[in-house]
Amino acid sequence: MKSSEILTGLIIAGLFTVMCSGQTSQELTDDTQLSQQETENELVEAMTALLGRYQPHVPSSEKRSIPQCAVGSRCAMRLGPRFGKLCECVRGSNCNSFLLKCI
Repeated sequence: MKSSEILTGLIIAGLFTVMCSGQTSQELTDDTQLSQQETENELVEAMTALLGRYQPHVPSSEKRSIPQCAVGSRCAMRLGPRFGKLCECVRGSNCNSFLLKCI
């Protein structure tokens, strides 16, 4: 009799601890989800601040007021032994000194 009462008590105590540990783990996951959301919000705010700080800067090609040429159009003209630039070739292409076109 005593052993069955002890066994029943141990089973009830075991079930009680399993149920309690499940509740605490749910509370912890809720807390970690909230902290992750707060961290993400802080990161988003920091990134928008950085983008806002660097957005007004104009790229160097726009500062020089040299227009951009399309690929295949004339980008320079020959003035005796020198070359005069008409426009700046778009990114990824260069002005060919023999053809005087963006390639």
